[in-house]
Amino acid sequence: MTAVLRRSRLDARAAFRGWDRFDAVMTLAALGLVVLGLLLIHSGSRNEYSGPALSFANPVVKQLVFALVGLGAMLVMSRVDYHRLTHYWWLWYGLSLLALVAVLIVGQTQFGSTRWFDIGPVQVQPSEFAKVAVIVALARFFADYGGDARDLRALLVSLAIVVPVALLIFVEPDLGTAAVTIAIWLGVVVVAGVNRSHLALLAAVCLAAAPFVWTFAVADYQVERVSILVDPYRDQGGLGAGYNVIQAETAIGSGGLLGKGLGNGEQTQLEFLKVPTKDFIFSVLGEELGFAGAMGLFALYILLLWRGIRAAQIAGDAAGQLIAVGIVVLILTQTFINIAVNVGLFPVTGIPLPFVSQGGSSLVALFASLGILQSIILRHRSYRQV
Repeated sequence: MTAVLRRSRLDARAAFRGWDRFDAVMTLAALGLVVLGLLLIHSGSRNEYSGPALSFANPVVKQLVFALVGLGAMLVMSRVDYHRLTHYWWLWYGLSLLALVAVLIVGQTQFGSTRWFDIGPVQVQPSEFAKVAVIVALARFFADYGGDARDLRALLVSLAIVVPVALLIFVEPDLGTAAVTIAIWLGVVVVAGVNRSHLALLAAVCLAAAPFVWTFAVADYQVERVSILVDPYRDQGGLGAGYNVIQAETAIGSGGLLGKGLGNGEQTQLEFLKVPTKDFIFSVLGEELGFAGAMGLFALYILLLWRGIRAAQIAGDAAGQLIAVGIVVLILTQTFINIAVNVGLFPVTGIPLPFVSQGGSSLVALFASLGILQSIILRHRSYRQV
């Protein structure tokens, strides 16, 4: 009986081993963004949803459920040794490619893009998980290559890992997510020590190919969105393609220092602002919570990204460091693009504001990414290189 009790105590200690290094600050920063997002989703969806408060059809309830699923995914991923993920990178990467091909064939089309699978009341967007798969694949490749991207062949092979995923996302079409995928690659190879002359050569090739891509690969509505950045009022007085940009800028500019109060923004509540719980949720924040609310949002992101950078700094090996860098770049780039769209500095792309915008796939994938960061933090001493 005594031996059984000792064994159970040892098992319990083993189960909680390493939790003293769990980064609670990172988790709290993410939860703070989720709570802020729930408040903004509630405000932005008041005129769209009038059913039962506790129904899954309620955007706030749906987002809360996804947040709880995401938290569970984070805890599970934190207990999985991240080296297991890099060991089976090919499985995750291969499934991501298959899902991206399948969504083009049988996926749901909305707003001119085919990005989602309809599974009952839930939409699954495979590109959100494919970005994380790319991060793991790149980390494994460079870890096997000594963590070094100075060799041109290594750089080209790493690009070959990213390009198929980026192209499949681009043809959905989803220019924003494709750009995020390329940004992840760029961030990883820079940390892996890429030769500047090699990077300049690739940049020159891309610039040379840009006119052909612009002419033959970019959809007409995407060209229009880019041209609208120069003068959003040129299209029928702002009632056409420039409408969303104008309304978003108007909402943010009218918020002032403290905003008009949650639920009191005219642009949002009178439905001038389109897709207020997704693409333009930052505009809702700017109008109703003002400059102070935006600074609070930025503070949470800075805190979250700082903890991600810390995970990269203390990672015990190249794989852990590069995974952490990739996740930081993922969150940073999506945040930048979403806010840039809202203030008229980037064409409308459909990129969600991380942890804030309504969207189950994005929220679950981001929390799973934080779980991988936690796994790196919990095990950094075990894999510390001497």
